[in-house]
Amino acid sequence: MSVFEERNYICIEGNIGTGKTTLCKMLKQDFNCSLILEQFTDNPFLPLFYKHPERYAFPVELFFMTERYKQLQEQLSQGDLFYDFKLSDYFFQKTALFAKNNLQEDEYKLFLRFFGILDDLFPQPDLVVYLHRPVDQLHQQIIKRNRKIEQDITIDYLKNIEKAYFEFFDRKTPFPILILNIADLDFEQNPAHYKQIKHLIFHEYAPGIHEIDLAP
Repeated sequence: MSVFEERNYICIEGNIGTGKTTLCKMLKQDFNCSLILEQFTDNPFLPLFYKHPERYAFPVELFFMTERYKQLQEQLSQGDLFYDFKLSDYFFQKTALFAKNNLQEDEYKLFLRFFGILDDLFPQPDLVVYLHRPVDQLHQQIIKRNRKIEQDITIDYLKNIEKAYFEFFDRKTPFPILILNIADLDFEQNPAHYKQIKHLIFHEYAPGIHEIDLAP
């Protein structure tokens, strides 16, 4: 049995600025896969949220959740007649992770009611790959890429997002999670770095956490 027969749905995850979308696009060039990229720039509340998070957290998270649901429902319901597997630069569970970090307790409890209904409708990923970089590197990358809506993101905010992910990884999951520490790796410009990551993604992993340090 090939790895593609075992993995129909792979998600690349990570904090803001870690390079998950870039990696997905590179993998798309090497494999016959259906690519699902999050359309985060379409959220009209996002610029307001970065300036006034307490006021705009709930609408920004509701918008993200409904847009992710709509996109994944459309993409994951399609058959794989022409592709070996589906590859996404996010998984739906990140909706709850970001919401927990951004919402007040009463808002989060209400949010989870909607999230739980929608989450039950999706298949679980066959593998989640989490790209980990130190938050100071992420902050520099965010500044470097100079997206207007991201300029108010702080190091503290990135630390809170990182904490939310690792709290999720402490839970028992029915699918494998591969955590790759890629501090100082430049897989976009260095073919050897990219080859190393690609090789690890297509190993076989049992359900649970698998952590590999690739930092030089």
